[in-house]
Amino acid sequence: MDEKTLAFINLHAVLGGLTRLCELDGECRRLISGKSMAIGIAVKDGPEGTIRFEKGACTVTEGIDKCDIKLPFSSCKKFNGLIDGTVTPIPSKGFTKIGFLLKEFTALTDKLTAYLRPAEGALNDPEFFRISTTIMFHLILDAVAQIGNVDKVGKASASYIVDGDVRIAIEGGPEGHIHARNHRLTAVHTPTDSPMSYMVFTSMENARELFDGKVNGVVCVGQGKVRVGGMISMVDNVNRILDRVSMYLA
Repeated sequence: MDEKTLAFINLHAVLGGLTRLCELDGECRRLISGKSMAIGIAVKDGPEGTIRFEKGACTVTEGIDKCDIKLPFSSCKKFNGLIDGTVTPIPSKGFTKIGFLLKEFTALTDKLTAYLRPAEGALNDPEFFRISTTIMFHLILDAVAQIGNVDKVGKASASYIVDGDVRIAIEGGPEGHIHARNHRLTAVHTPTDSPMSYMVFTSMENARELFDGKVNGVVCVGQGKVRVGGMISMVDNVNRILDRVSMYLA
């Protein structure tokens, strides 16, 4: 596992999950309603991004753009420590606004963790299950793109993916696609009008089993729990990258 790849995943996929959290969880949306705050994260030799809260919504974008609070990290390992709870960041800008980090931001990340690592029995609640699985779907979509662009093995698989879109969806649930151009991958969280290939889970339950590592992807295809089609080489190489997601998110 590569610390730099993990840092990109943690910023754009894990913290990117705050976007879906604020869309799907009314309590979280109300928590930041009326708040206007941008948190810039700068990782030496790693990713840079801005987490922006505005009118009850959250967006995560590349680069540091007019942030209110700036959190610098001296290495990818230090930033990854923020995510696993072993490192406490010290702002280089916006120290007087640290209250937002300690209150609202911490409350959001705690709720995100609850959805990503649910307590025993939590998934028995249908609404919790829907939100948790939807957040995981979009997180995995982002992680595939980051691994394909940064991880050495993932880049090797991406080098075989031709330009175009791979539709990834759950029937009756979320949908998005991986856009490939010049062997660089972008996770897009909206449907594609012109997929060259597709991977569709036939139910939220089937998708969840695969996300949780309870079943093998190849077996799911054989059992009809996942439908694939189009340019199969694209799906095959996306699947190879997908296999590495569980290693980074374990």
